[in-house]
Amino acid sequence: MTKDTNLINRIYSLLTTMSPIDKKISEVVLNAPEQVMDMTISQLAIRADVSQASISRYCKMLGMNGFHQFKTRLAQLSNEDMGYYKEITADNTQESLKSIGNNKNSEINNTLNNFSTAVIEHILNLLSSARIVQVIAEGNTFPVAIDAAYKLNQIGIFSIATDLWETSLAQTLNLDDNDLLIVISNTGASKNLIAQMQLAKNRHISTISLTSNPESPIAELADAHLNIAVRQKVLRSDYYFSKIAVSAAIESIFLLLLSRDESRVERIKFHEDLISDKKV
Repeated sequence: MTKDTNLINRIYSLLTTMSPIDKKISEVVLNAPEQVMDMTISQLAIRADVSQASISRYCKMLGMNGFHQFKTRLAQLSNEDMGYYKEITADNTQESLKSIGNNKNSEINNTLNNFSTAVIEHILNLLSSARIVQVIAEGNTFPVAIDAAYKLNQIGIFSIATDLWETSLAQTLNLDDNDLLIVISNTGASKNLIAQMQLAKNRHISTISLTSNPESPIAELADAHLNIAVRQKVLRSDYYFSKIAVSAAIESIFLLLLSRDESRVERIKFHEDLISDKKV
């Protein structure tokens, strides 16, 4: 099992790579973790419509020696740590809005609360000493990369980002070992981003990754990794990367950099003054 002892976080992070049987078990666990803590292995097997052997294999896949240890790990979590998905229904807008709020709060809390101090300090040091920071992402996560580059430039850390992969790859070719590559990905398994990371590694460029799977190829390649908690469903069973959670991670790094060097605040003020004539 990874250093992250939060079992619920681990299940969410591995969902995209699980087998259909493991996903069925996960659905039962994530929908009612308190109930699962009181179940026998046969009861969970019946509820998930799988065999008891599948439950045992599921526990071992999560890094535990059996169902008893699985329930013990589950019982060790507080209600806040559970942070499991709250259902959204079309027939009750206010309840759905409350559920969305709960899900987003859980994503942010479970993302930030599980960051290692040592890893964050390492990332802050890499950012502070980098000549150029390149931020890369694909698809609907790319706006987070643009926001990250904008924030870093505002505080005096020269940063670049582009949504065209071929251009982005060419930018990486112009980096050297004084620079830094930040990679933002949901599954951590994008072929293009992996190829770009490998290019960076070959050029001795430090890399930081933010993904929802700490055991993904991108996370494994990175010099420092931040795991992003997932708590939102699309339709009935698919989970997707939350831009809110990863944006909160970027925002936190930005604020920590400001706290380290208050002179960076003056840079923001100066930039805001320069663009103030564009505002009504």
